[in-house]
Amino acid sequence: MNHQTIDDRHTTLSIEDLAALRENLHEQRVFRKEQLQQLSAAATPRTDAFLDRQATSQIEVRVKLAASARMVLADVEAALTRMDQGRYGTCHLCRRPVGRERLMIVPQARYCARCQQVREAGR
Repeated sequence: MNHQTIDDRHTTLSIEDLAALRENLHEQRVFRKEQLQQLSAAATPRTDAFLDRQATSQIEVRVKLAASARMVLADVEAALTRMDQGRYGTCHLCRRPVGRERLMIVPQARYCARCQQVREAGR
């Protein structure tokens, strides 16, 4: 199979597109894993220093950054799994193809642009 249909305009992702998207996802996975390692190393408690408000705020920021990094990492790994299973580029809600342009911008996207807007409007 040389091409996979990805959006309603019959735009296709070529083998090269898929390879580039896979590489992008691998790079994002490496980056997020390194980020989580750095955040956890920075979060080691110091018993010799008194934690003031600034230190407490820094801990809160690191916790939120780590949570965000874990979420993105999970999305990236799920996208790689979908690629391996041949399900990459299909919206999880409407089952229509996710647009090529959207995947090039957000390669871990689970939803087409329309379904993503509906999800965000419902929040």
